[in-house]
Amino acid sequence: MIELYIRPTYQKILGDPLALMIGRVFSPNSVTLLSVLSGVCIILALLSDQLTLAILLLMLSGLLDTLDGTVARLFHKESPYGTALDIIGDRIVEVSIVLGLFLVSPETRAVASFAMLGSILICVTSFLVVGIFSKNESHKSFHYSPGLMERPEAFAFFGVMILFPDYFQILASFFSFLVLLTAILRMIEFKRATLPLPKKNGPIKDRAMSLHD
Repeated sequence: MIELYIRPTYQKILGDPLALMIGRVFSPNSVTLLSVLSGVCIILALLSDQLTLAILLLMLSGLLDTLDGTVARLFHKESPYGTALDIIGDRIVEVSIVLGLFLVSPETRAVASFAMLGSILICVTSFLVVGIFSKNESHKSFHYSPGLMERPEAFAFFGVMILFPDYFQILASFFSFLVLLTAILRMIEFKRATLPLPKKNGPIKDRAMSLHD
């Protein structure tokens, strides 16, 4: 939801200039892989109790994730493979972060971590299924259906969970609820958008037939 409002300004002020610099050195797929590597390294930072490093890696991973598509667009290197790699890479990063948070205290965080992964799985499935059956009208290479909880909100939650471990259970529960709610609202909106139009004069004709009967 946040991305819908801040993305145009971010893209103009920071996204495009950074992408122009990075794109001269790295390919879009390389930027994606660097984003994934940064996200996976969060596990090591959390296990080493390096919270500041974990936050920096989280921010770096998120930043690079916003730039790979921009690099591809600005340097005319868009490809279906790049899109697929980006989507899979995002999931690897999310699983890595949740795994790292879980490994900090496996005895007390197992259920909450499992709930987060389950909610992410359901939400991503709703996103991809809606994308399959929807016409692409966005600047992305696939249909993008915005929702209540998107990547900026998820990363904000992850950051707070890292900085305030004592509140992990509450934050994880709220995170899972909002992610599931996002999937539900997306499916409701998709149902409304795909409902067939009612036939003209259908109810009136049926009423007339019943009166004659």
